[in-house]
Amino acid sequence: MVPFLRRLSSFQIITLSFIVLIGCGTGLLMLPIATQARISTDVLSALFTAVSASCVTGLVVVDTASHWSLFGQAVILLLIQIGGLGVITMAVAITVASGQKVGLMQRSTMQDALSLHQLGGIVRLLRFVLTFAAGIELCGTLLLFPVFFQDFGALDGLWMALFHTVSAFCNAGFDLMGTKGGGSLMAYVANPWVNVVIMALIVSGGLGFLTWADLHQNGFRIRRWRFQTKAILSMTAFLIFFPAIIFYFGDMGFLADGRGLAAVFQAVTARTAGFNTIHIEDMTEAGKCMMVLLMFTGGAPGSTAGGIKTTTAFTLLVTALSILRYRLDIECFSRRISLETLQEAVAIFLLYAMLLFSSSIFFSYFDGAGMLDSLVETSSALGTVGLSIGLTERLSAPSKCLLMFLMYFGRVGALTLVYALHSKKSHLARRMPEGKLTIG
Repeated sequence: MVPFLRRLSSFQIITLSFIVLIGCGTGLLMLPIATQARISTDVLSALFTAVSASCVTGLVVVDTASHWSLFGQAVILLLIQIGGLGVITMAVAITVASGQKVGLMQRSTMQDALSLHQLGGIVRLLRFVLTFAAGIELCGTLLLFPVFFQDFGALDGLWMALFHTVSAFCNAGFDLMGTKGGGSLMAYVANPWVNVVIMALIVSGGLGFLTWADLHQNGFRIRRWRFQTKAILSMTAFLIFFPAIIFYFGDMGFLADGRGLAAVFQAVTARTAGFNTIHIEDMTEAGKCMMVLLMFTGGAPGSTAGGIKTTTAFTLLVTALSILRYRLDIECFSRRISLETLQEAVAIFLLYAMLLFSSSIFFSYFDGAGMLDSLVETSSALGTVGLSIGLTERLSAPSKCLLMFLMYFGRVGALTLVYALHSKKSHLARRMPEGKLTIG
């Protein structure tokens, strides 16, 4: 390992790895060969695209289909794949493939990158992650190919199927549809095959690799599932079906066909992915507010998704229920949630909430955007979702820089950045007297 890296904590390596990936992607996208017009893209547009792809978000300032050449699109796809699986994961995979020994520092960094609770079995889990990702993406490509073959031909159809599969599994939301049907996947709003495949890919990437490893090991023996697996699956089911009902009755009434599909798709994509089958700006204010909540929540830890994570939302929800039931301990699924976990959940929630509202106020004040539109765009960046109300392209350069920071913050994670700044927790030899506060 490079001597410089030995002096860094695993969290600092993770934060720097994404910066390096973004820098490389920006340089490649600025090459004339990366555009269809064979001219160099300006630094801000190339940097924004690289950040959005590396942080698997999907917000764009130039149209992916019409602006970027095949080379540029391939660079974006590579950034999505590396950013989705994680730079550290890919680096360790190369180390294993080359036959070199994975050192303790690499294992520790991998542990923090995938949000693992123990150091043992890292290499075995890495093989599972890569095999699982390759298998899912291969299946997704084969399932989407017949539809895109019919619409775009053999070679273009294969590229479209591969690109949208990787983008969906990595929860990126980049698309190559251009203006077809209004953009994104709106041309397929009533196509059950495309909708189901894309939703399955999004959910697969958003559940987290540790969840899939647990399901692979224990199958349908629910009692043997980890507590985290139960929390993630139950919260994911709730965050799909409950919002889908609201979208169905509140925002999809204008659809003659595919109303149910569109409602479920919107509930799935709003948490993590960024594809859309309807015009976001045509949704009701209540629907947009529901989207903000979903994007703010995001997916599971150790997944390709962003947001505060389903486990954070689960912890806060269970805590509130325990308080309402006047219970001292926070209990669920015959397990107790520790005070440290609750403290981390509260810290993450407050950090994301402050960033969400302060950034939205910034956009509203300096760019004249509506507050609700600003909340939608901000939560989309912070949750690395990519759904857009059409505001991103109209933002000023400083606002676009703030949006890039939000995407980076959302992908790396609040605690990772905090621990990167403070590599060691401070343990005081003494404790202050307890202060009394009246709550509520």
